Amino acid sequence: MPRYYENTTVFNFTWDQVAQAFWRRYPNPNSKHVLSEDTVVRRVDAGKLISKRLLSKTNSIPKWAERFFSGSHIYIVEESTVDPKNKVLITYTRNLGFTKVMSITEKVIYKASDSHPGQTIAVRSAWIDSQVTGFSKAICAFGYERFRKNCAKMAGGFNYVLTNMFPLQNVIATTQHTVTAAHKLKDVAKNASELAKAKAAPIYASLHPNQS
Repeated sequence: MPRYYENTTVFNFTWDQVAQAFWRRYPNPNSKHVLSEDTVVRRVDAGKLISKRLLSKTNSIPKWAERFFSGSHIYIVEESTVDPKNKVLITYTRNLGFTKVMSITEKVIYKASDSHPGQTIAVRSAWIDSQVTGFSKAICAFGYERFRKNCAKMAGGFNYVLTNMFPLQNVIATTQHTVTAAHKLKDVAKNASELAKAKAAPIYASLHPNQS
């Protein structure tokens, strides 16, 4: 039975920055397994950029899986649509080799955050399936767990590229966080002081009945 996985990542960069960095996310320290990337199709249709790319990756596998996989390389096709007007980037990726053993279809939607301007939300979905009789459940479970762990690496590698491309943005985000935290602490201190005064007023009045 196919397995489904989904997670959401928040990038502290604008959608325009994320859309630019998307094409430069390789290489990064977390993507040493990516060997090559080639653009097969690129065109503009109704104001949207349509692309198809072919990526070559190494495919390290555990010993028990060697009976199902005969090579150490795998090819991935990546199809993407960039909609600059609505600020949405959608990608679909799937493996071309060993599809009967394990196929992984991934969809990622990058969109500008509605509640936090300057941030980009990435919603990642993946479908893992296997057609190996008697082993499909175990293979799907392996693929699911491996994909889940790789998501954190993918996000970390993309953040590395974004930070190097737009270093000032990271400084601004950190500064804003510090200022917001300082304001919150100031408000807490103010509220605590006002509460203490309110509680102390009746006690003071009972001790000094002749003072108004």
